[in-house]
Amino acid sequence: MAAPKMQKTNAMRKLEDLSIPYDTLSYDNEDGQIHGTAVAEKVGLAPETVFKTLVAHAGTNGYVFVIPVGEELDLKKAARAAGEKKIEMLPLKELQKWTGYIRGGCSPIGMKKHFPTFIDASGETLEQIAVSAGKIGLQMRLAPSGLAEAAQASFAELIH
Repeated sequence: MAAPKMQKTNAMRKLEDLSIPYDTLSYDNEDGQIHGTAVAEKVGLAPETVFKTLVAHAGTNGYVFVIPVGEELDLKKAARAAGEKKIEMLPLKELQKWTGYIRGGCSPIGMKKHFPTFIDASGETLEQIAVSAGKIGLQMRLAPSGLAEAAQASFAELIH
């Protein structure tokens, strides 16, 4: 019997529209563990190559920051990268309204509205990085340059 066809997410469709190569990694989420280091372990990748997508804001201006799963976003560095005086994390209850994604399945690609996006500089030197494909249980692995192109992102120092 053939494996069921994987349903494509907005993020996957956008990569295909741009002809950016990627592969997908799926993981079992029955234990409810959606934090980044657990996801890295489930897909068998080093945590420094798996990146999480964080959404922050300065008033009504939204920003997306993509950092390694084991790291913390430095809000001062994030504000500097975004050209803002101060930046705050978007309240979790606002995430789906702003992005169309839910916690644990938020991809930097294919949000319902484009926000200025920044990828931590540590990702620029990697051969491939993994980010959420837009739903819990699914990651996409691609070249950092491909991620930057698809997310219209730039690289910046974002972590402590």
